Amino acid sequence: MRRRTIVALAAVLVAGAELAAHQQTAGAPYVPKQSDRPLPVDGDEPGFQPIFDGSTLNGWEGDPKYWRAENGVLVGEITPATVIKSNTFIIWRGGRPRDFELKLDYRITPTGNSGINYRSASVPDTVTPDNKFALRGYQFDLDGAKRYAGNNYEEKGRLFMAVRGQVTRIVGGRPPVILSTFGEAADLANVATDDWNAAHLVIRGNTLMHFLNGRLMSVTIDDDVPNRPGDGLIGVQVHVGPPMKVEYRNIRLKNW
Repeated sequence: MRRRTIVALAAVLVAGAELAAHQQTAGAPYVPKQSDRPLPVDGDEPGFQPIFDGSTLNGWEGDPKYWRAENGVLVGEITPATVIKSNTFIIWRGGRPRDFELKLDYRITPTGNSGINYRSASVPDTVTPDNKFALRGYQFDLDGAKRYAGNNYEEKGRLFMAVRGQVTRIVGGRPPVILSTFGEAADLANVATDDWNAAHLVIRGNTLMHFLNGRLMSVTIDDDVPNRPGDGLIGVQVHVGPPMKVEYRNIRLKNW
């Protein structure tokens, strides 16, 4: 009996020591080692919060003629009966992010054109005055034909800021300056698929990075101080043109 008690006590002590060691390791500060190398992250890093609940448009504002929530997806659709003359958005009303990361999945029909706007402002629509959901601002461009996916385009503003495969600097008073290239636009078009795609925006200060399906698509360094927005609205777009459908899901935001 005594031997059994000692063995049980020893087991408890060992388990407690292992737990304490694990907790100490988990709580210990990271100390870089020469053998360490950068590693990919599984899933999201801490701090991302969903901004679309998957079943309603709560927190979002747009024309219900074009936007709906169904089956966990935010759907924007233009039909032959609802063809538009101006781009229109559904706008997240939960804040005006300044420095942030935004992640989401999108899927778009072959003739569709859309975009993810950020640091944007609501503006009057001179073509369609009753369109209350026009935006001006930076855009992660995307389309079904893969001509523009990953570009940085400033809607109703300075237009093409960076084409995919480019690191650009915006100085004002002239077209953007190409600082470097890291791929051909035609080759990077193949990063986009005809099914679901994962977009990731990393927006810090005046540096704007667009990633698609884990690949860097464009980097914009905006030094045009009088014209660059410091914060603003997030919204997604349906574009003028033929009937189309775009779907967004798993929309999550991390503020810095």
